[in-house]
Amino acid sequence: MSGKVAIVTGAGSGIGRAVSIALAREGYAVALVGRRAKALEETALLAKAAASHCATLLCPADVADPAAVRAVFDRVVAEFGRVDLLFNNAGMGAPPVPLDELTDAQWRQVVDVNLTGAFWCVREAFRVMKAQTPRGGRIVNNGSISAHVPRPNSAPYTATKHAIEGLTKSAALDGRAFDIAVGQIDIGNAATDLTARMKNGVPQADGTRKPEPTMDVDHVARAVVYMASLPLDANVLTMTVMATQMPYVGRG
Repeated sequence: MSGKVAIVTGAGSGIGRAVSIALAREGYAVALVGRRAKALEETALLAKAAASHCATLLCPADVADPAAVRAVFDRVVAEFGRVDLLFNNAGMGAPPVPLDELTDAQWRQVVDVNLTGAFWCVREAFRVMKAQTPRGGRIVNNGSISAHVPRPNSAPYTATKHAIEGLTKSAALDGRAFDIAVGQIDIGNAATDLTARMKNGVPQADGTRKPEPTMDVDHVARAVVYMASLPLDANVLTMTVMATQMPYVGRG
């Protein structure tokens, strides 16, 4: 895979950071996209420590801004010549409050980042991948366990992750004619700063709070690397990677 070029959104922390480092180890040049420039710098340093000869490009941007997304892809093409992989990872949730207490702004912010922002990135990836030589590339969308089963008080996040599944399948179909493979990884309880609270208890469907097991985020990174390693005539359409004992199968 050496010599390929990847764009990772939400690269400043958590899953995006872990995947960026894993791709750097595999010889990818990695464009790091996120809203916090300092966090992207930290990811770049960690990638350099893991793979001393890796090339990284810091691209501070908000994926909810379509002009900023286009500028990222244009900059990556200008710097590296092409885009072989998009890991469409940036996402956020709303406060876990009762559905009728969610504000208009909270709903719109989650939809703008998780769904509309993901679409802007897919659209720009298609534009670049259709035009480059050799043609094509791969897109991996970050879904969630919530793309299948919601948690309590998670309507904005869950709705967008269900929508990501539709975006993935539509893009996979539309990409066939242009050698663009599109898949989705649904992740359950990867150990990141966002899931640290799980050891103190997470609301369950029966109204209780229970601690939940997590898994090393590197397992997610390795899974994305595997998806990316396939030739373009093979595709992982959907993959679920989860902590074995988390309450997903049989949840509720």
